[in-house]
Amino acid sequence: MATVTLEAKGRENVGTGAARNCRKDGFVPCVVYGDKKDPESICISSDLLMRYVNKSNFFSTVFEINGVDKKGQKFVAKDVQFHPVTDRPIHVDFMRVSKGSKITVRVPLSFINETLSPGLKNGGVLNVLVHEIDVVCDPEEIPENIKIDLTGFEFHHTVHANDVKLEKGITLPAGNKNFTIATVVAPTIMKADETTSSSTSSLSSLPGMLLS
Repeated sequence: MATVTLEAKGRENVGTGAARNCRKDGFVPCVVYGDKKDPESICISSDLLMRYVNKSNFFSTVFEINGVDKKGQKFVAKDVQFHPVTDRPIHVDFMRVSKGSKITVRVPLSFINETLSPGLKNGGVLNVLVHEIDVVCDPEEIPENIKIDLTGFEFHHTVHANDVKLEKGITLPAGNKNFTIATVVAPTIMKADETTSSSTSSLSSLPGMLLS
């Protein structure tokens, strides 16, 4: 995955007032931490961050932040706070990462081969419950997305986290629960027909009852 470069400037003052002034000047207060180094407070242009924070792969993107630490130090975003009205970022946490280490990152899911799913071809709907999952990998090997192949999926087929095929060197976090990611749901009209058919069948089996 390509590395994205961000320009930053240091923040000497911290606290609510300093953060407010930072935002007033068009910057977002941020913190970088990890890799056995002291946390550092910085500011990054709000417009610059807006290019990336709303992308699905923001948390799996590797950043270099100029003005922080030594040149070549890599970072990944770990948390973003958004303004409740404008939806613009108001604070971002970045974590330092080093080559050869194992980190947990959030990676978007990509569903492929929908036309090869009999359930979807026959009017079913893919009900996606989870659009991204956490994986553990080397920061140099973070995938842009994780593909889920829908080939052969019939109605009611369910994809669980443990069903996801991961590339070599990429694993699910320890203690991961086998949660549901997506299900192929039958068309509503088909469900209604099945219910009607079942009800009619039940009524016809009652003694002495005539159906018009």
